[in-house]
Formats: sequence, structure tokens, C-alpha cells
Amino acid sequence: MDNATKPRTPINFAKKLALFSDQWQPRVIAELNDYQFKIVRIEGDFIWHDHEDTDEAFIVIEGTLRIDFRDGSVTLGPGEMYVVPKGVEHKPYAEREVKMLLIEPRGTINTGHEGGERTAENDRWI
Repeated sequence: MDNATKPRTPINFAKKLALFSDQWQPRVIAELNDYQFKIVRIEGDFIWHDHEDTDEAFIVIEGTLRIDFRDGSVTLGPGEMYVVPKGVEHKPYAEREVKMLLIEPRGTINTGHEGGERTAENDRWI
């Protein structure tokens, strides 16, 4: 079935988020050209990292997200968005669980070139 004949069904963030409970493991819910829309649950501290070749968009669905930078931070609530420019080192943090949408190019590693135990498997669809 090609895209022109696929059923037209909206993607419901809450329903998709209800399908998994693990944190720091983004799930792809859609693609737009070479970009992926990923939902994720996070709580606690992430690692300092950057993405040398791409910006990264954070859209908070539920909760409060703080993105730390070496020279400050930005705090986002539900319905708010922030784009971290490529090459800018950052570290997401959530005191309580945050549910959010990430928009980034297909193949972007969540930990950038840092790697480690927080590196998530890519292209996990839900």
C-alpha cells in the first residue's frame, strides 16, 4: 500500500506514550522527508552531549524540562518548544517524568558522539 492509499489516521501522542514506560528510549512515530518525530519519556539527568551536524527540537507534551547549557539553562513546560542549535553542548534534565516530542534527522544518535549507557537504539517505531 503506498502513501496515497494508506488510511488517514491522526497520530495521538497520549495513545503512543501509553504503549511504553521505559525512559530515555525514544520511539519514532512519523517521518517527514529525512526527519523523524520521536516521543520519549525522561526523568533525571542525561549526559552532556552535542550534535555536530544537526539542530534538535524539544517539544514538551507533559511535565517540566530543563535543558542545561555550559552558560545557563532554559526551562520548558507543556506546549513549549526549544531548538538546540547544532554543535551546542547541552544536557536535558527532568525532576519528574517528562513526556516530549523530539524532531531530528533520521539516524541521529541521542547521545551525540559521547556514547555510553544512555545511548538508545535508533529507528524504534511505535
